[in-house]
Amino acid sequence: MFERFTKDAKEVVRGAVAHCGNAGGRTVGPEHLLLALLDREASRGSFAMAVLGLPVERREPVREALDEARRRAGLSRADTDALADLGIDVSAIVSRVEEAHGVGAMSGDRRDGGRRTARRPGFGRDAKDVLEKSLRIALAHRDRHIGDEHLLLALTARPGPPAEVLADHGITHATLTRVLYAGGEAQAG
Repeated sequence: MFERFTKDAKEVVRGAVAHCGNAGGRTVGPEHLLLALLDREASRGSFAMAVLGLPVERREPVREALDEARRRAGLSRADTDALADLGIDVSAIVSRVEEAHGVGAMSGDRRDGGRRTARRPGFGRDAKDVLEKSLRIALAHRDRHIGDEHLLLALTARPGPPAEVLADHGITHATLTRVLYAGGEAQAG
């Protein structure tokens, strides 16, 4: 599948691995793919985000919202609301865990004193699902290659913190499709 990736899409994948490794994580998740997409400039995905009101210079709040979701062990607001309906206060749990184990203890990141292994982070099931979904989206639009815009579309097409954070900033699957494909008409890739 990676042979179909454009240079921009390959850079996003490399960037996701780097974001995961820099955070001390062992498994690349969808949030790492989004962080890498936020780093991009002058690509179709970056252009689409800018058109929808999220130019490069205004992307920091998205990064902060992703960090907050990671502090909650990747739970979305829908998850935390559902747990609240059951009487479980996720914020209180996060606070108590962080008091005992340090800030970010629930994020799943490694806390081993900064030691790094030679092993690169692997892709988790959710990140693999995003990559597979990006292929299906590209094929559905009759694009010959998978670009960073397809990765962005795939992130917005599945539930979870990345889609939620992007939607909070006006970027949904529908709005992206409209910007990228002028109302759904396929363009050659």
